[in-house]
Amino acid sequence: MTQRKRVVVGMSGGVDSSAAAALLLEQGYEVIGVTLKLWPQDCVNRAEDKCCGPQAVMDARAVCHRLGIPYYLVDEAEEFQRLVIQYFAEEYKAGRTPNPCVMCNEHLKFGNLLRKARALGAEQVATGHYARVRWDEGTGRHWLLRGRDARKDQSYFLFSLRQEQLAHVLFPLGEQTKDATREVARERQLKTAGKEESMEICFVPDRDYGKFLRVAGLVQPHRGDIVDLQGRKVGEHEGIEFYTIGQRKGLRVSHPTPLYVVDLDAANNRVVVGGAEALERRELVVERCNWIPFAVPPERMEVTAKIRYNHPGAAAVVEPAQDGTARVSFIEPQRAITPGQACVFYQGEVVVGGGWIRR
Repeated sequence: MTQRKRVVVGMSGGVDSSAAAALLLEQGYEVIGVTLKLWPQDCVNRAEDKCCGPQAVMDARAVCHRLGIPYYLVDEAEEFQRLVIQYFAEEYKAGRTPNPCVMCNEHLKFGNLLRKARALGAEQVATGHYARVRWDEGTGRHWLLRGRDARKDQSYFLFSLRQEQLAHVLFPLGEQTKDATREVARERQLKTAGKEESMEICFVPDRDYGKFLRVAGLVQPHRGDIVDLQGRKVGEHEGIEFYTIGQRKGLRVSHPTPLYVVDLDAANNRVVVGGAEALERRELVVERCNWIPFAVPPERMEVTAKIRYNHPGAAAVVEPAQDGTARVSFIEPQRAITPGQACVFYQGEVVVGGGWIRR
């Protein structure tokens, strides 16, 4: 009798991870459900319905009970604080806008969780991400591809995964639509089938990241100047951490034409504002690049580049350098290119790689 392959499924308490576990079980895997507890007990007051909240844990446990699979709750609060929350705060302090989901995927869901899986005798981890992994014989590498459902594709958040991580990852929903996923959960009478999904950062209630930074004691208000493109003072702010490139609301600056945040000058504690035209740029530089289909990238690549998750992507030329950076030149100017965000490169459905936008 052939022994079934054991896989650990990261259970968030939502419909996607629930359906992923059900599908893998029916494909013949021996499935173990694991929820990473990312916050201490005061998470109850901060984010009741989030992936760290008690309701999410109860939902994940109920799904595993329904499926008849083991379930574990693993405390990762200390690592989450160190690798995600501190990064989140430090990026804002440096005048950059962070992307904590990418960091959480890289370090926790496909880092620490994979190590936990091996301790449980499993060589693979699975999640409910809408993305695909394919082994390419020609290059001898694992490729990352967009999910089939263009509306739900989450490959952007996975660009930083290395070969050693992609080799041990399963995405059971990669070929599915969201509607099909809900049907999987309904047919199997999983309690998460009708659960609404959150579009927010999991640890920031109500999308108010400024309030989160203050309440968590990560940032203290500190006054500075709001200046125009000529360096003239036009107002005051209480901390550059509470602003992001492209922001218009909340500036409290009187001006005959609309003003937007166009730069965050951490060294001088200044918020720089200008007209809409000042947000348009053709070039950017990314650092800490990760290349997926090849160990050494070509000198020049034509790609579709996404400068944020909800960006539709735009035609660009990428020129990698030997120091781990790359220059990205867009065919048409792009609006509100934001330091600290990920810029991810695609060729068709293949994720070529990406990096972090440098100021």
